Amino acid sequence: MTNNILFCATVDYHFKAFHLPYMKWFKQQGWNVDVVASGNIKLPYTDNKYTIPIQRSPFHRSNRKAYIQLKTIIEQNDYSIIHCHTPLGGVLARLAARQARKKGTKVVYTAHGFHFCKGAPLQNWLMYYPIERYLAHHTDSLITINKEDYQLANKHQFKANKIEKIHGVGVDTEKFKPVEESKKKKLKRSFGYQADDFLLFYAAEFNANKNQQFLIKMLANLKKDVPRTKLILAGEGPLLDSCQELAGKLGVQHMVDFLGFRKDIDLLLPMCDVAVGSSIREGLPVNIMEAMACGLPVVAVDNRGHRELIQTNKNGLLLDDWDTIAFSKQLKSLALHADMRHEFGLNGRNTIETTYSISNVMDEKIAIYQPFMTEQEEPMWAVQ
Repeated sequence: MTNNILFCATVDYHFKAFHLPYMKWFKQQGWNVDVVASGNIKLPYTDNKYTIPIQRSPFHRSNRKAYIQLKTIIEQNDYSIIHCHTPLGGVLARLAARQARKKGTKVVYTAHGFHFCKGAPLQNWLMYYPIERYLAHHTDSLITINKEDYQLANKHQFKANKIEKIHGVGVDTEKFKPVEESKKKKLKRSFGYQADDFLLFYAAEFNANKNQQFLIKMLANLKKDVPRTKLILAGEGPLLDSCQELAGKLGVQHMVDFLGFRKDIDLLLPMCDVAVGSSIREGLPVNIMEAMACGLPVVAVDNRGHRELIQTNKNGLLLDDWDTIAFSKQLKSLALHADMRHEFGLNGRNTIETTYSISNVMDEKIAIYQPFMTEQEEPMWAVQ
């Protein structure tokens, strides 16, 4: 086998956002790095980038064409490793690589959060569970990023050659870091806020799962007690307009800033006071990890990914119920107690530095990759 690796995902932005350090590492080892996804972003550390019409929806007719193209790409290149990400990227790549595996190609799949999990709708279990269990047979390393998914894959005896757990995609702790209080106030003013504004931050696509509506409804409870509260929402998505309409309807539009897509999250986070999380389902949320790296305490509704990161009364507050009043009470408590915010923030920063930094996750990934990089097994087709 040659030193070629193929990374596959639904959209190319996935690699720009999360995987460039690992692609760079392969280049440093002398490997050729190919990427296949939809989108037209120019990626560094890439020898060949293939654009295919893969779509998020499993029922989109373009996915058949994407599968055929992906199968051809794999057949025409001698890949030692194929590492696939995202649900549809993982499905199409593992199906397309079945013949290549018989010739020695190793297939790695990172599950960034199974769609079937505790509390997930029955339809998710009916659709996604049998697909993932079947495709595990065609996976050399199934990587999970939280305890619940790791335990589920083992309990249900997914037949991947190995089931691994790592700590997400890694956070750049030099880019995302806290600032002194004086600089925090200067940053607030530079972005048009007052130094004593109580800033809440949430960066996510506007969709049903991220559930920004919950946070907007919650703001009504803070209007009287913490009037200088500002909820900063970064991101775009199909529900952006309806969220803006909801803020107006509830009379809290002056308390919400809709920033749209931003490339300066590392500057916005340090000026904020608390990170909030309202998503229904998470694997291991990067937005929360980046906020913790910047020394922000977190208030979030309980889910699989939040539970992995947030320890109540240590680095934040985790709420069991979808209760806007209870959520706002926790925020009010943090607004009134700067010392609590500071303590939670320090603990959160320490959690990221010691466990979830890029350097730590890099070591975990290298441990998974290296056996596949050095293995000199005979191809299965050559065995008599």
